[in-house]
Amino acid sequence: MAPSTVRSSAARAGVAALGLASMMLMAGPAAGQFLETDRVPGSAAPGLGDVRTQRYRVGVSVTADGGPCRGIYATLPVPRDWPEQKVRIVEEDVTPLVKALRYRELGDVKQLVVEIPELPAGHQARAIVTFELERAAIVPPQDTADLRPPDKPDRALRAHLGPSAYIEARDPKIVKLAREVTDGLEGWKKVEAIYDTVRDKVEYRNGELKGARRALVDGWGDCEELTCLFIAMCRAEGIPARTVWVEGHCYPEFYLVDPAGAGHWYPCQAAGTRAFGGMPDQLPILQKGDAFRDPDRPTKPLRYVSEFLKGASVAKGSEPVGQPRVTWIREGA
Repeated sequence: MAPSTVRSSAARAGVAALGLASMMLMAGPAAGQFLETDRVPGSAAPGLGDVRTQRYRVGVSVTADGGPCRGIYATLPVPRDWPEQKVRIVEEDVTPLVKALRYRELGDVKQLVVEIPELPAGHQARAIVTFELERAAIVPPQDTADLRPPDKPDRALRAHLGPSAYIEARDPKIVKLAREVTDGLEGWKKVEAIYDTVRDKVEYRNGELKGARRALVDGWGDCEELTCLFIAMCRAEGIPARTVWVEGHCYPEFYLVDPAGAGHWYPCQAAGTRAFGGMPDQLPILQKGDAFRDPDRPTKPLRYVSEFLKGASVAKGSEPVGQPRVTWIREGA
């Protein structure tokens, strides 16, 4: 799923359990500009730069092997709008045995929900949606001098201030390091000190998911570990931060408020070429965040909302028991 240079939990979360199909992205030529030039000179807001138009297919195909199946229900994350990404549906390829196809929002995740009540032996049902994405690069702000963390974060921001899975924001080693490297610094400079420290302390190297604490102790990790540690250190200093999941990769965003009281999310590239406060990459954004609640998996928060399937194998008379064979589709179109 991930390019050879990166490994992400987007792959780990869904592929091992459900056999996610290979993911390939085919980006079209630049489609022009968002109105980055409309920003007020000296603005503290991030700008939007070059836009790339691309098509992206997401869906599921289910075949009843060996016998009939019943009550098949599948969910999978799909791209949604963000300030830097505009999404529209261009095609829905749905076979007759799919009786319901709908979309729902789980906070900062959009899901496709597919229902297949009955699937006779040997039959296939599929639901594949083609999206067109306009994905803009993000340009760093022009004026960062007076940016600061929010004094009274609202409920939505508070969700990005505490510890979460693999983001141990209260770990003593992480808290101590964050305090040491940001001593005497405020706002933008404080976050940049955290960013540079993470990149200095943790060597980028592919490996299994182990989180912020282990990455700091081991001195190495992949894009997720660098992202986790950056977020954990920001949160330890009262700065909201979250994970951005893109095609085959992830990176962090942090939140600061300008003198007028307007808050903005700023991205940075934790693993790879240095990019702080902006994002030149234009990969499809799949979701943002790292502690989701899915009503179909209510026992614990999900770090990444992966694909989900349930259904029953049934036998009719002398027919053998069926088994649903699932293929998840996620690819450039």
